[in-house]
Amino acid sequence: MIQRSGVPVEVLMECGNGEMALEILQSQKVDVMFTDIRMPKVNGIELVQRMQELPHKPITIAISGYADFAYAVEMLRLGVREYLLKPVEREKLWDILRKLEQEITQKQESSRTSRRLGRQQLKYLMLNGQITEEELHTMQSEYESELDLQSYYVYATNPRECTLREYTLQECTLQERTLQEQTLQEQTLQEPDFQESAPKEAAPMEDNYIYLHNVEGSDIYLVTEKNAELLLKNELVREYVGTSTLHGGIRKLREAYGEAVEARGYAFCRERKVYRFHEEEKQIPDNFYGQGKKLVGAEMKLQRVQLLGTDKTEELTKAWNGLFYAVRNGWVSPPEFAECIGDFFREMRKTYRNALTGEEGKLERLAEPFGFPALSAWQTEFMDWLLAFHERLGSQFDTNRNQKKIRLAVDYIRENYGRDLNMAVVSNHISMNYSLFSYLFKEYTGSNFVNYLKGIRMEEAKKLLAGTDMRIMEISARVGYENEKHFMKTFKASCGVSPSEYRKNVKTDE
Repeated sequence: MIQRSGVPVEVLMECGNGEMALEILQSQKVDVMFTDIRMPKVNGIELVQRMQELPHKPITIAISGYADFAYAVEMLRLGVREYLLKPVEREKLWDILRKLEQEITQKQESSRTSRRLGRQQLKYLMLNGQITEEELHTMQSEYESELDLQSYYVYATNPRECTLREYTLQECTLQERTLQEQTLQEQTLQEPDFQESAPKEAAPMEDNYIYLHNVEGSDIYLVTEKNAELLLKNELVREYVGTSTLHGGIRKLREAYGEAVEARGYAFCRERKVYRFHEEEKQIPDNFYGQGKKLVGAEMKLQRVQLLGTDKTEELTKAWNGLFYAVRNGWVSPPEFAECIGDFFREMRKTYRNALTGEEGKLERLAEPFGFPALSAWQTEFMDWLLAFHERLGSQFDTNRNQKKIRLAVDYIRENYGRDLNMAVVSNHISMNYSLFSYLFKEYTGSNFVNYLKGIRMEEAKKLLAGTDMRIMEISARVGYENEKHFMKTFKASCGVSPSEYRKNVKTDE
């Protein structure tokens, strides 16, 4: 009769006695219960009395014979919503079911609205370091007990793609989610009149977890202490999870969130399925830390950019694999790795902006490594993209073309050394990006730009000191130094003597 009522019912369970009903009520949430009064082991009145102690009490309808009407009155006093006399009339049953469906739907909508507001407040608290005492007090009174934040952990994972089906499930309790997933699978198998029996091994999953999607690049789960391990073994079994320490109360939520996100970085980098905040790390020798510092230092950062497009593919791969090895083994911390990757993509966009046309979507994805489950997943996708880009860039900047441009740059420097020259001016003159020019110039001349320009200026200064009577101030200006003292200091550092001493020595030799 219930199945033909037109009222949607997800799971219909039958119990042979009141004791069996109590076992089910203790293990999972039930919306509506129909109970007879006379039953073996535990009768209907005792069942209703004992279920008052449970956290989730179903709406109850009593079924009785005419002779048991006095018992039905007692059950109404205990909170039973309705009673039906035997034999049960179909229309009365359906009328009760329709009213209950409307009531439950309204409650669920109200609860979803409350949870949405609560989650927004929790997110605000986690991200805002300037919460007032008044705001905290309001959140405590409205959400702390409702959301069960007396004793909880915060878990952080990488954001997942939400399909419509996942979104409808993500606000559920652990128990509700299990039942909904089960029902979604079973509905395709059931004939219209198929009657579902009780689940055989219903896990005791009563308490809520709270799921917040993509909070500053992490999916966040708030889970009670009781269900913490259950969530890790079921919902998050395939994830790389950072967990906070155990906290209590809404005031500790921001601290717990920070712990979970920090631990998530280590789970990603160390490729550990679960990494707990302040988990003891293995001791790393100081010299390995030193190697790690070099790998994320300015010189190596620049080298990883400059090697792109050259014929040094092996060196490029080695430079990156060295960084990945250091990250996995703890020589480089997650924040250092994140900063290193951020700097690389910023420099990439500046250096190769023309070559990166159409790559923005890919760059945005790869520039957020912690959006991937673990380092190996990001590394695979990143290196595939990087080496493909490297090959494409190499075809655009072939060796002969580059050498021709660098020769033009050298000629330009020799003709204009007396002007206010810098690397940006010269690289712009030959239409080559700054970083690539820096790398190729050194490869071609054997010297960096600053030293090469200084060498030309010093050689010209020596010629003028030896072959003319120009004053030192005039020579300084002629070879590109507006400040005479700077010129004299640079000359002495380069030649070992001052300009006047050099001129005197040359005259003496003649």
